[in-house]
Amino acid sequence: MAKHSNLKDPFAEREAEKYARPIPSRELILEIMQERGVPQKLEEIATHLGLTEAEDIESLRRRLNAMERDGQLLKNRRDRYCAVDRADLIAGRVIGHADGFGFLRPDEGGEDLYLSSKEMRALMHDDRALVSVRGVDRRGRREGGLIQVLERNTQRLVGRLFQERGISYVVPDNKHIAHDILIPEEHLCAAQPGQFVLVELIEQPTRQRDPIGKITQVIGDHMAPGMEIEVAIRSFDLPAEWPDAVLAQTAGMDENVPEAAKAGREDVRHLPLVTIDGEDARDFDDAVYCERTPKGWKLYVAIADVSAYVLPGTALDEEARKRGTSVYFPDRVIPMLPEILSNGLCSLKPEVERLCMVCEMYITAEGGILRARFFSGLMRSKARLTYTEVAKLLVEGDKGLRRQYRDLLPHLEELHALYRVLRRAREERGAMDFDTQESRIVFGEGKKIEKIVPVVRNDAHRLIEECMLAANTATARYLARQKIPHVVRVHEGPNAEKLTDLRAFLGRLGLNLGGGDTPEPKDYFVLSDQIAGRPDEHLIQTILLRSMSQAVYSPEKKGHFGLALDAYTHFTSPIRRYPDLLVHRAIRHTLEGKQKGEFPYTPNDMVVLGEHCSFTERRADDATRDVVAWLKCEYMQDKLGEQFEGVISTVTGFGFFVELKDVFIEGLVHISTLDKDYFHYDPVGYRLQGERTGKIYRLGDSVEVVVARVDLDERKIDLELVKAEAKPAPAGRSRKRRRK
Repeated sequence: MAKHSNLKDPFAEREAEKYARPIPSRELILEIMQERGVPQKLEEIATHLGLTEAEDIESLRRRLNAMERDGQLLKNRRDRYCAVDRADLIAGRVIGHADGFGFLRPDEGGEDLYLSSKEMRALMHDDRALVSVRGVDRRGRREGGLIQVLERNTQRLVGRLFQERGISYVVPDNKHIAHDILIPEEHLCAAQPGQFVLVELIEQPTRQRDPIGKITQVIGDHMAPGMEIEVAIRSFDLPAEWPDAVLAQTAGMDENVPEAAKAGREDVRHLPLVTIDGEDARDFDDAVYCERTPKGWKLYVAIADVSAYVLPGTALDEEARKRGTSVYFPDRVIPMLPEILSNGLCSLKPEVERLCMVCEMYITAEGGILRARFFSGLMRSKARLTYTEVAKLLVEGDKGLRRQYRDLLPHLEELHALYRVLRRAREERGAMDFDTQESRIVFGEGKKIEKIVPVVRNDAHRLIEECMLAANTATARYLARQKIPHVVRVHEGPNAEKLTDLRAFLGRLGLNLGGGDTPEPKDYFVLSDQIAGRPDEHLIQTILLRSMSQAVYSPEKKGHFGLALDAYTHFTSPIRRYPDLLVHRAIRHTLEGKQKGEFPYTPNDMVVLGEHCSFTERRADDATRDVVAWLKCEYMQDKLGEQFEGVISTVTGFGFFVELKDVFIEGLVHISTLDKDYFHYDPVGYRLQGERTGKIYRLGDSVEVVVARVDLDERKIDLELVKAEAKPAPAGRSRKRRRK
C-alpha cells in the first residue's frame, strides 16, 4: 500500500498483523481529518493518504463507513466526511419505551441520555445513534438531540395487524417499539385483522412519518394454542430452524458412537455413574459417581463430550455459536444443537456407550478440592434417576427404592455424605444461597394452563448442584494454570450506588452490612443468618439480591461474588450452553498436548464470544419471561373479579406489584386506584407513603386484592386493593440458620 511520504501511521504494525494488505489506521484518518478542518470526500482523503490503487481506495471506503457507524465520523448530504467532536457528541445504543420516549446508552459508558418522544420519532429501539447534549430536562436528566442515525438494527418485527378507516398497520409485540408500522394494501399478504404477522421494514421512520413495512408471513390467530412461543421466537429473533448445511452435516449421524471415536479414551464403563435430573428433563448431559478415600472422597463428574462432534469452523459450530444457548419454554425447547446430538449421541442414557469429558476430583474431609484431573472418557450410565427418587432413597429411606437400587445405594450414600461436607464448606466461605420461589406451569388439554405449582428443591437438587459447582471450580483453576484463552463466569459485587441504597434500607430496619465500602460475600452471609426467621426475611433477601450485578461471561478473572470464589467457569452443560463448549475445547487442546499458540481462539476472540454468550443468555431469559407472562395472563382471563391474598413484590413510583398467593402470578396495583391521597415514592425504603393519611405500602407487606383487568397484548394484570396489612420487622430478632 502506498502512502504519502510525509505521513507515518503510528499503528502500521498493528494493521499489518490484521490485514495481508494493510490500510490506514482509524487514528491516522482522524488525525488527517482534524488537521484539514473541513469536510472531505473519499477521493480527497485517499489522495492525502497517497492511495491510488482501486483495491486500496475500496478498503478505505469500507473503513470510513465503519467509522461512520461507530460515530467517529459524520457524512453530510454532499457525501463529505468530517470528524466528530466527541466532547459535544455522544454515540450509543437506543433503548425505546412503550410510552414513546427513550434513552441513549453511550458506547463509552456513563449516564444514559433521555430522548424525548419527538427525538424518538426517527429512531427505533436498538438503533445506534449520534446525539448532542442539549441540557437537562425538568427531572434533572441529561437530554439528547438526534444528530445522525449510525446503524439501523430493526429490519423485521412481529406484531398484530389492525385496520382503521381503510388504513392497515401493525402494532409491534416488542413493547420497546412505540411506532405503528404502516402496511400498504399491496403488502398485506392476505393477513386478516387481529392476526399475528411477521413484518419486514421497507422504510425506516423519519421525523415526519411512521415506518412502512410489508407482511412476509402470517403467524396465526391471536388466541391459537402455542402462539405465544411462535411470537416470542420471532420477536426475540431466536434461531429456530436448522440451516441446510447443518442438516447435511448431521444427516449421517445416528445414536451409536462410532468405533473410531472411542480410540485413545480412558475406559470408565465399569464405574457406576448415574444421571440425576428432574422428571421432565429433556437432556441428560452430566453423570456422577463418588467413592470414599482415606482423606475424604474421590468424585467423578462426567459430561457429554460435545466437543468430539461439534468441531470449530463447521456449520454445526456456527449455528451453535449463533444460538448461544438452548431456550426452555414451559412446553417446548429450542435446542442449541440438533436433536440427534442433544437427545441422542450427547445424551447420557442408561446402559448406552457415550463419549464424555471427565473431571476427577479428590476432595478432603473438609470439602476442599485437593487436586483434579481431566480426561476424555468412554462411559456407560448405570441408571437414570430423578430428584424425587434420590430424595426418597437418601432422606426418606424408601424401602422399595432401596431394594431396586441396592447395587448403587452405597455410592449414592457417599454422594450424600460428600454433599453435606461441600454444603458446610460453602457456608463457611460465605457463599450465598437464598431460596427463591420458583414455579412450574402444568398444561391440560389444548395446551391450556391447568395450574401453576411451586418447584420444591430437595437434597437431591442440592447434591447435584454442589457436584457441578465443584467441577466448575476445578475447571477454572485448571485452565488458569494452563494459561489458555477461555471464558469464565463473572459475578461482581454491588457498585457504590447500590451499596449506599442498601445500607440506607438496612439502617431503617436496625440492621448493618459489614465490610465498609467493599463488603465481601461473607458479610452478606452473616447478615442473611441474622435475618433468618424474621417476618420480613424474604423482603430483605430480595433487596440483597437486587444490590448485586448480573453475572456475565468474560475472559476477565474478576471472580464470582455470589459463590465467594476467585475463579469459576461453566464446564457442565456443553449440550445447551456455548461457553461450556468453548471450555471443553480448551481442555481438549491441553489434553492433546498442543501448544497454546495453536489454539484457534485468541484472548480478543474470548472477549467477543463472552459478550455474545452473555447476550444470548439474556435473550433466552427475556423470551422465556415473555412467554410465561403471556401464559399467566391467559390463565387469569377467567378470574376477573376474584379475590386473592398476596405479597407486595415490587414498589415503583406508579404503584406496586403483588404476587398472588398459591398462583405465583404478579399484577399491578396502580397508584391511581389507591385511597384518595397523594402518595410519595421512597426508593430507598421500597415503599409508598400517603401524604394525608400516612398510609404506607411497603415491599413484603401482605395484601388482599381483586383482579380488575387482564391485557394479554400488554402482558399486564391490573389489580385493585381490598385490604392491606403491613407487618413491620421486629428490631433485633434473629435466628441462626440450621446447618445441614
